[in-house]
Amino acid sequence: MNRAVIIFSFFIFYFAHSPRSLASDIVWHGFGAQGIIQSSDSNFINDTGDASLRLTEVGLNTSYRINQKLRVSAQGMYINGGNRFDEGLRLDYLFLDYQLLNTQSWNVNAHLGRYKNYHWLYSATRDVPHTMPSIVLPQSSYFDAFRDVSLGSDGISLTAQHLNGLGEWDVRWSYGSSHIKYEQTENLMSQLATGELDHDFDTQFSVSFTPLGSGLSLGMSLLRTDFSYKPGDNDVFIKGKAKLGRVMLSLSYSAEYWDINAEAMREKTEFKGFFRDGSDADSISEGLYVQGRVFVHPDVTLLARFDTFDANRDDRNGTKFQQNSGDTIPAYFAYRDQLTLGASWDFSANWRVRAEYHKIAGRARLAPVFIPDTVINDSKYWDIWALQIIYWF
Repeated sequence: MNRAVIIFSFFIFYFAHSPRSLASDIVWHGFGAQGIIQSSDSNFINDTGDASLRLTEVGLNTSYRINQKLRVSAQGMYINGGNRFDEGLRLDYLFLDYQLLNTQSWNVNAHLGRYKNYHWLYSATRDVPHTMPSIVLPQSSYFDAFRDVSLGSDGISLTAQHLNGLGEWDVRWSYGSSHIKYEQTENLMSQLATGELDHDFDTQFSVSFTPLGSGLSLGMSLLRTDFSYKPGDNDVFIKGKAKLGRVMLSLSYSAEYWDINAEAMREKTEFKGFFRDGSDADSISEGLYVQGRVFVHPDVTLLARFDTFDANRDDRNGTKFQQNSGDTIPAYFAYRDQLTLGASWDFSANWRVRAEYHKIAGRARLAPVFIPDTVINDSKYWDIWALQIIYWF
């Protein structure tokens, strides 16, 4: 059990045994989800391609208002997503929320601690299964191997809402870093990486605008983050640094019986070191997804989504990628096109069953990234299907 989980445990214990007047001010929410998932001919879930029950999420979140301006919030959870994540307990967030300004037109808050990432459409809700649009999120923008790093960081975050005659403006800024466990390093780089990957810092800025009475929301976010690597014994990688910058545009439109969401991103990555052969791994990747949902009944939702990602915009079909690897890594590891169809049914109060199917061409956005598994992932086309039941309170 890591330090963050211990802090969360003490937090729960303290408030659970506090005087009734104190405990009554605590807001609790929890959830549990269990499913079955299969990704044949790929290592997305496991190395066998068999159907798996490794689709489990159990969490508890709470908030306590200390006074009119200060509140504390936390969430701990257990997750098992197969090869997508490292299994176990984690503290998703634990932060103090201080209200800096509250007027008729402005509301400004500061979050200090392990804050949440509010910059992308689903970055702040991907930790709770029933608030996500699907079991598997669009991987172009929400790469599962980076789940814990992109969910939030340890540091400070500022959020501001402004209402004027045009509509509502949301402005956010954050700065922090995340601890990367060895299992996450393996998931990203490969099991041949024996060293330590550090997240040096992460800073983001975003703004979104919702015109009054339109149902439309437009947004833009900027990300800059640095990583460093210290090699271990018999390591295939060397000491190095990686700089990553992302620009993301988003669009959302909500109507009575349907909605549409889309995000487009461009990501520039620069490496110094890391690779023993001195190869130039710098690239500009691009991704886009468009998702539509239809609410055919208050309890039934249908979903369709197209998601595309290119690891290098100058090599969209992966020809140069395969050549630079000495023909050891197929070209289809440089891109990924994914079609998703899904449905969900709220069959009782706080209960939901969800099913989805993904048809995919290309193997980009599969972990590990630096040294992909070309034995299991031996074809361009593959698919995923999943069924999940969710309860929340």
